[in-house]
Amino acid sequence: MQKMAELLGLRDECGEGTSGAPALAGSCLADNRLNLDVYPDGCRRFLQLFKEQRGEVLQVEFLRLSSNDHLLDTTLGSLPHLKHLKSLVLKGGHARDEFASYQHGSLTSLPPDFGNLRCLTHLDLSFNRLSTFPSCILHLPSLRVLLVSHNSLVTLPEDFGCLSKLTFFSAMKNQLKDLPQSIGELSMLRDLDLSENALELLPEEVGNLHNCTELDLSGNRLSSIPDSLANLKSLRRLRLHSNLLVTVPASLASLPNLSRLDLQNNCLRAIPAEIQALPFVHVRGNPLGETEPSPQAGNCKASAAVVVHSCISSGSFTVTSEGCRVVLACGIRFCFPPGAASDPVQIYFRSLTPDPQWVKLRHHDVLLSRVLELQPHGVQFQQEVQIWMPYISPQTPHQHEVVVRTFSGQSWSDLRTRVKQKRKSKKCVAHCCVLHFSWFLVVSRLVQNECRVPAEGTLLFSSVDPNIKVIFPPGVTKEPRSVKLQQVLPVSAEEIEEITASAGCRASPLLYLSQDSTVDFLKPVRIQLPLPSGVTGLNLDRSRLHILHGDLEGQTWNDITSEVVLEFTHLYAVFEVTHFSWYWLWYTTKTYIGGIAKKVYERLRLYQVNFIALQRKKDPEQVLLQCVPKHKVDPVLKKLQDRYRGPEPSDMVEMFEGEQFFAAFERGISIDMDRPDCVDGCLSFIFYSHLKNMKEIYVTSPVDRKDQAVKGQVSFYRGALPDGIPEEASRGRKGPDSLWLATLPIKLPQLKPRWDENRGPLYGFSFPPLNLGNAETGYLTQANLLSIARRVGADWQSIGLNLGLTYQQIERIGYNNREDLNKQILDMLFSWAQQNSEDPDCVSKLITAMKESGRQDIADEVEAIIELGRQKYSESIRRVGLEQESSTEDSALAMR
Repeated sequence: MQKMAELLGLRDECGEGTSGAPALAGSCLADNRLNLDVYPDGCRRFLQLFKEQRGEVLQVEFLRLSSNDHLLDTTLGSLPHLKHLKSLVLKGGHARDEFASYQHGSLTSLPPDFGNLRCLTHLDLSFNRLSTFPSCILHLPSLRVLLVSHNSLVTLPEDFGCLSKLTFFSAMKNQLKDLPQSIGELSMLRDLDLSENALELLPEEVGNLHNCTELDLSGNRLSSIPDSLANLKSLRRLRLHSNLLVTVPASLASLPNLSRLDLQNNCLRAIPAEIQALPFVHVRGNPLGETEPSPQAGNCKASAAVVVHSCISSGSFTVTSEGCRVVLACGIRFCFPPGAASDPVQIYFRSLTPDPQWVKLRHHDVLLSRVLELQPHGVQFQQEVQIWMPYISPQTPHQHEVVVRTFSGQSWSDLRTRVKQKRKSKKCVAHCCVLHFSWFLVVSRLVQNECRVPAEGTLLFSSVDPNIKVIFPPGVTKEPRSVKLQQVLPVSAEEIEEITASAGCRASPLLYLSQDSTVDFLKPVRIQLPLPSGVTGLNLDRSRLHILHGDLEGQTWNDITSEVVLEFTHLYAVFEVTHFSWYWLWYTTKTYIGGIAKKVYERLRLYQVNFIALQRKKDPEQVLLQCVPKHKVDPVLKKLQDRYRGPEPSDMVEMFEGEQFFAAFERGISIDMDRPDCVDGCLSFIFYSHLKNMKEIYVTSPVDRKDQAVKGQVSFYRGALPDGIPEEASRGRKGPDSLWLATLPIKLPQLKPRWDENRGPLYGFSFPPLNLGNAETGYLTQANLLSIARRVGADWQSIGLNLGLTYQQIERIGYNNREDLNKQILDMLFSWAQQNSEDPDCVSKLITAMKESGRQDIADEVEAIIELGRQKYSESIRRVGLEQESSTEDSALAMR
């Protein structure tokens, strides 16, 4: 075995062979186990071993390989020679594609002599490209656990029931349309997962699975279920949510061991009283009491299949010609009407952090959501697809409106949008319809009024302030053209006085006009603006009134008062123009008003913010950094005060929407430099006024300080500016002194060690010692959890949800450790472990979660660890009993 370790490269990576490398060698090569899926070239290493150490390889009983390996096909031919093999994992999901989704493996079939593996009891072929079920699997007489989830299987073989020893079978996330009748012959089957397929009917023979305790049929197209399910007397959990059920048999209520019945998101208008009386039944999302099927929206029929997607940040789903409704864990919903796709199409989605490099906001826009990318780009649907996107309710006045904005690959455009606020949750949702997919986000923009100007002329007025009017006379244009009117937030007299340090300055609302033609109008267009606040036609001093014209970026403002004819009424000023841009009416004694207007316009785009740096009370190494708009500081601190402590917020500073800033840890405190959001040792942020500019990270000191407090600090610095910022503001951001924003203290009372002498570096995490379980049943230690973590892979989100973590916790873990799968897994697993360390049943819950996530292999490993612990405990008790000669038989029995 030592020579095998050398061939695997363990000497170079882990020290002196297997004895000096428990952190890696133990997870790759241990006795009769060979774990090669942790290597990008695992198949090459296996083939080398098979060639040079054939005799030892033939004794291997547990083998793991990545099916993303390009040498997989070559390796498959050698596997039938491993006659002692008991567990084989050929799983994909070890790489990511261009959509940042976990990539399916290249496995499409198995060699015919694969059936010679007579000892094989566990086979995992998940995340591959199987479209037909390999017939050789039916010749594995000892097979007990079979996973073929996340493939493309359409059907199972008719003689599938010959796998008589099967106890666990998962085929979730395939395209199964029916089941063979022989499935009822699997008399030993305990766990059956057929979720997220296309099943429309179940055979009556399913009722013959008398040992079945877990049955998951969620996310299919079942309109009914057979009465024979009432024969499953061992059944504990039955998941039927997200189907098309219109009725369920009342006999399900008679199942003696049933502890969970999930009927959510179906088409049930009535439920038998016997089932309604069950305390563990879940029925939300059904049109109960309705006499007609309740359409979800538009032309999406209630009969369309419902797909509930548990992935948070990325994933995929299939849309067929029958249409479907899709609900993502983040709250985004889709409705594909029947006929929208003529052929099945795989839709990829991912949620992206907005990057000002390509998310171009217009002046006075406010970003309200993350970016949703939908692939494939540009595919034309036959009917409009409806999208509902949740967004942060904007704290902007009535001059703004919410729209969904989409990117064509070259430019952004706004979609016709309807907004709705849910009654119970008060959450806001933006709804739009599209014929093709690309990138989408939700923004709050200035209210926009538009009209089509014909040759006969027309009138356009602002819906925000009807006193603002644009009058187009007859003959103003030869060809009809579209015109848009926007009104910027008005500036109060107090704000102008503060900015200009001059009393008596007033300004009307800022007006922006645009058109879809580059040709000037043939006749002057009349514009009516209300006079500035406090100014009327009776007290008007014409020498103090100025009409300013601004360029498209608001960089320069020219006084055009002498170039236009001004007319006045008691309340309004009227003037004429032939081309469109920004127009602003000012009333002041200042002679050079252009510079003042520019400064005021810049202030309209700035936000007043404070920085906070808080430390968790239970773990001071965990630091929360956040940039908070000034008016939200007190509510945010009040919400966090029970779990965090720290200094007062920083002084107020001003920032632009989409502006970059950095957090640098100083004076003896550092962070993991390998973080993807770490630039030159500093954490990178982008400020968006309505999104959470927050990160929670672990800090440490590079030097061990026993019993000494570390008094460090975090400083915030300016970074890159978004496009279109006024020139003076850009110049003001240059130079080392102008980049500093604020500094807040951080104190670490005592640093926790980040190195375990026996196990090596813990991936940059520091956790207290863990002992899950109890002495009698066996412990799971920190080392055991680390070993388990190395095998979790792409299933970590599903496992975390089954362990009881919330969607928000999973999303936070994924965000804090994005682009680092190992850290995501460790953070998830140890967060759960710390929360449940006092629960005596936590180990059994971990085993159940692994089984529910389709990871029977890890469940088996945990059970093996626990069983070993029980044996050691019993042996120690017996030894103690033998040494104590005076102990009585009763006390010996009690100790047992």
